[in-house]
Order: sequence, then C-alpha cells, then structure tokens
Amino acid sequence: MHPIEHLRYVARATGADPVSLVVETAEALRGLRSEPAGLVLAARRIVERHPTCAPLWWLCASVLAAADPFEKARELSDRMDADETTNFLIEALPQDATVCIVGWNPTALEAIARRGDCRAIIVDSFGTGDSAVNALERLDIDVQGVTLEHAGLTVQMSDIVIIDTLGCGGTEVLAVGGSQAVAALAYCESKPAWLVTRLGTRLPIELWDAMKLANRDVDAPWRSDIDVIPRQLLGRIIGPTGVSDIDMNTAQNFIGECPASTEMLVRSAM
Repeated sequence: MHPIEHLRYVARATGADPVSLVVETAEALRGLRSEPAGLVLAARRIVERHPTCAPLWWLCASVLAAADPFEKARELSDRMDADETTNFLIEALPQDATVCIVGWNPTALEAIARRGDCRAIIVDSFGTGDSAVNALERLDIDVQGVTLEHAGLTVQMSDIVIIDTLGCGGTEVLAVGGSQAVAALAYCESKPAWLVTRLGTRLPIELWDAMKLANRDVDAPWRSDIDVIPRQLLGRIIGPTGVSDIDMNTAQNFIGECPASTEMLVRSAM
C-alpha cells in the first residue's frame, strides 16, 4: 500500500484502540521516508481526524521534533507495544473488587477480563456501554450495564471507579462523556477514583489546549460527548511507569511526554 493511502486508511479508521492507531500511524509515517516534506501535513491530518486520541498527538509531535523522524516513529511504535500500564492496573486491582467504569474503557476492560475475579458495572456513555458489556459477557465476566441516571447507585455499590483518560494536560483530563459526573460522585462518596494514563496521554500544555479546543465547544460544551475533569476529583494514577498514590490537590501539573510541536496545529487546507 502506498504510504499516502496508508495514512488515509488510518485517518478514516473509527473505533480502533489507541495502541493499534499509534502502531499503524507510525508504520504509515515511516513510509514517507522518500517524501519527508509530507510529514507535517500528514501529522496535521491525523490529529484532525482523531482529536480524542492523545497518543496520536504524542506520536506526531515527537516525530516532527526528531532529528531522524522515521527512526523515532519506529521507536515510539515499539514503546507503545511494550506499554505496561494494563499490567500495573491488573496488579493494583483488589481481589473480587466491584469496578465501576464509564462507556468503552479499553484499559480497564482488558484488565478486568484478564483478572477474571472482578465484577464490572458499566455506566453508559452515548451508547458505548452496551459494547463494553457485551465484550465482557463473551468472556463470562460478571458485568452489569446501567444508565447514567443510575450512576449514583452504581458508585455506592462499587469498590473502585476507574477513569481511562483520553488525554491529560495541566490540571485536567479528557475522558468519555459521563466520566466527570461519575468521578464527582465517587469524590462525594469517598470512593477511590483511579486515573489510567497510558503511554502518550500526557501532553504539553500547548498541545493539551489545542486538543481540548478541538473536542469541546466553549460556548456550548454540552454538545460534546467528551468530558473535561478537574484532577482534584481523581486519586491514584496508573501509568506506564507504575502506580502513583499522590494527593491530587497539591500535586504538580501533568508533565508532557512529548515536545510541543505546534506546527502540526495549523489547519490543513484539505
């Protein structure tokens, strides 16, 4: 497949998990070795088509800032494949825990499936809850789907709430719709709300601001299916380097994992 066609295929992909998107995009970008002038435009189009996937922003920003962008793409693809976040989450989950998640939460779903001893209660998020319930039911996991209207009862019945972030920046995180309400309920109920930050989700403030703007109408934020959650509502962080138990009220801002390559933020003409 020609690298441009490969990039178009990635840009059009919907529903893919972040790991697959990063690996496929890295391979497509490496195909531009003979046409390096197309890297910036390719990066712009990728983040425009996948504005909620911070690891793609991380990949593109890192590649554009690298002395050898094609070798950097290969390196980051390998690092994404080797990300240990899910394993750390599996180890951190208490035995026989009842876990509350919101919508399609890929890292938590994989961890619950691999553990096998946890019960999941999935709060729907714009229709994605059913897919998450079905995925666990096929693996004979004890799972129940509920509407957002029953989120209060769900949090009360749960041992842990897990929020799988789409991206982090400054003092906020981006997550699927309904996550802010569930995190706030957990905070009020003094239930632990864990934040999962896979590799590539922590962006420098310049990219974070652009990502948030791309996903949220400032004048009518209720039109978005994405939530922006204050970090004060969340506690334990599970990421690629392990588990962090820190006081989110006094902790420093999230530190970006990539350069602030702002040249990819210019809107492409096509």
